[in-house]
Amino acid sequence: MSSRRHFLAGSAAAAAGLAALPQAVQPAQAAAAGAEGPPNLVVILADDLGYGDLGAYGQKLITTPRIDQLAAEGLRFTDAYAAAAVCAPSRAALLTGLHTGHAAVRANPSSGGQGSLGAGDTTFAEVLRARGYRTGLFGKWGFGPEAGDQPSHPSARGFEEFYGYIDHSHAHQYYPAYLWNGNAKETVPTGTFAPDAIAARALGFIDAHAAGPAPFLLFLTPNLPHAPSEIPDASAYADRSWTQANKSHAAQISLLDAQVGAVVDRLKARGVAERTVVLVASDNGPHEEGGVNPDLFDANGPLRGYKRNLYEGGVRVPLVAWSPGRIAPGTTSARPTPLYDLLPTLADLAGGAPAPSDIDGLSAAPVLNGAPALAPLHNHLYWYRDEQGVTSRANTQDGGRAKQVAEAIRKDRWKAVRFAPARDRTVADSQWQFELYDLAVDLGEKNDVAAANPAVVASLTALLRSSWADVYARRPWGLATTASPSAGTLTTTLANGTARPWADARVSLTVPAGWTATPAGPVAAASLAAGGSLTTVWTLTAPQGAAATTLTAAATAGGSTFTAKTPYTPLPAPPTQDSYLSDLPWVSAANGWGPVEIDRSNGKQAAGDGTPIAFGGVTYAKGLGVHAPSEIVYHLGGRGNRFTALVGIDDFSKKQSASGATRATVRGDGRVLATTGVLTGASGPTALDVDVTGIRLLHLVVEDANANSAFDHTSWAAARVTVV
Repeated sequence: MSSRRHFLAGSAAAAAGLAALPQAVQPAQAAAAGAEGPPNLVVILADDLGYGDLGAYGQKLITTPRIDQLAAEGLRFTDAYAAAAVCAPSRAALLTGLHTGHAAVRANPSSGGQGSLGAGDTTFAEVLRARGYRTGLFGKWGFGPEAGDQPSHPSARGFEEFYGYIDHSHAHQYYPAYLWNGNAKETVPTGTFAPDAIAARALGFIDAHAAGPAPFLLFLTPNLPHAPSEIPDASAYADRSWTQANKSHAAQISLLDAQVGAVVDRLKARGVAERTVVLVASDNGPHEEGGVNPDLFDANGPLRGYKRNLYEGGVRVPLVAWSPGRIAPGTTSARPTPLYDLLPTLADLAGGAPAPSDIDGLSAAPVLNGAPALAPLHNHLYWYRDEQGVTSRANTQDGGRAKQVAEAIRKDRWKAVRFAPARDRTVADSQWQFELYDLAVDLGEKNDVAAANPAVVASLTALLRSSWADVYARRPWGLATTASPSAGTLTTTLANGTARPWADARVSLTVPAGWTATPAGPVAAASLAAGGSLTTVWTLTAPQGAAATTLTAAATAGGSTFTAKTPYTPLPAPPTQDSYLSDLPWVSAANGWGPVEIDRSNGKQAAGDGTPIAFGGVTYAKGLGVHAPSEIVYHLGGRGNRFTALVGIDDFSKKQSASGATRATVRGDGRVLATTGVLTGASGPTALDVDVTGIRLLHLVVEDANANSAFDHTSWAAARVTVV
């Protein structure tokens, strides 16, 4: 975790200390500027924009007048850093305030599966929503799965409005067939250039919320200038003697610049520019894909490396802050500022929004508010890289080690990069290749001084090891709900994951007309200590035959408001006559592979397809097909007295393979009523006749019995309950 120890600047110009930096406006002035309430917040994140790609950072060939103007009128960070050298881990860290030794997403999909955020990965959007901000994301999200209504979706992570790409790979398409609008795919007209459509939605968001009464957070994440170099109009560079890829790439950067300008113009037109903070940054260093030559543009400026490298050129990025009346024109900051500082920075700008305390980021708000000496500074910065995509220049910079796991650290003037022998970061430190650079005199990381500084190498190696956690357990934050329809309850937990106590904590639950929700336990607390929680179990009753619904829990505490929505399906009515289970609705059904097959059993197709269940050539018209591990729960409500079934590996599955082996168990209200031996195709089915008198909930469970679930399709044939 980070500390508040002062971090010496890593360049000669900054060596004189932070006290020499010009201040933007005095703290009293900043407070006065915020007298109308918390400011609107706009974060614009480019995709693969290099440190040297903007005129404000030395670019000579590509025109970026609007961002350059923002830098001239505002604050330019010289030592800002992306959290990773590729986009998915960089964006996850930026959103959650965790560096790549702790973040939920630590690699791009190419290194082995699409990473995702979980329900406990609090984003800056969730933090600001708790303070009443209206929140919108327009553009690239960057990690999956590509589906709605799931924990890693922007809508589940604090963004009220979302329009753009969910998936990392989908965002490579500039002319997509569809974009996501909230939780639904939305077909776009053929020929739609996505960055234009996305920018239009972002401007519409400003129009909708500029008048308030609540402040807004706009997160605009165009996929510009990521490869491929596609753009409708590259005429601004038509007379250059460059390849078409380079002309189009330059035009993409100029379009990004124009979109930033359009946002600023809209803020001015709506009269909210002076109470808005705008931040413009990039997710990693410049790319060299699709024929683009970053060296033509000097895209990494004085730095070594590109996208995918942990050298400065791969992770040091532009960061411009603009806010008339808050930030004085022409200011700079050499504070080493990783983009995982964004969450606590936005929280502070919002007037003390409830930021989680277990993050790695530290607030840079004092730098923006004109008091840079008050900004906490990191003990060190950490990066991790496991990337299987290879490009030639990046691989050359890495000495042919682009596919090897790498780590980097910056502490004071020192920057270290080390490479594991392969993809195993757990190997002994002696097996890593360690490089050390003195950024105060060698910003281009040309001279490895590790051999001359063994004590520094040892110290930084220890910090590298301590910065990594295989699993980083998060402290609960905010309001969470857990539904248990089988028990007829919903549990709410309000958790104070911040560093300060919350006063006057209260929780409520809204249910549809005709329902009742009775709390067991307290629903309020005069104070909720840091790290404390308020848990309430609500007993729910619903009218007979009530349909599935969404229940909304709400909580207030310490000036913040939290909500949590939970799908809830009330218990179905118990059977009133003898019935096959396949004719009854279940309470819940979990299956190891695909849907539970009703009255069918073939192991491949969706429910209702395939052949009826057969054992030993005898066919049964009614039954359930499952694949271990599985559990199906039925509501008997104490009405049943006898459950009968044949359970085993059916004829169809037996023909596919003789390897299947499972074990079945019948449970009632938490206790085992019956269990089988090992079931195989050769053994045939087991007949069950179980007393279920007084049982409220009946569980049918199938488990793997040979540590090989590949052919464990199992059937409950003629599964039937008789009633009293």
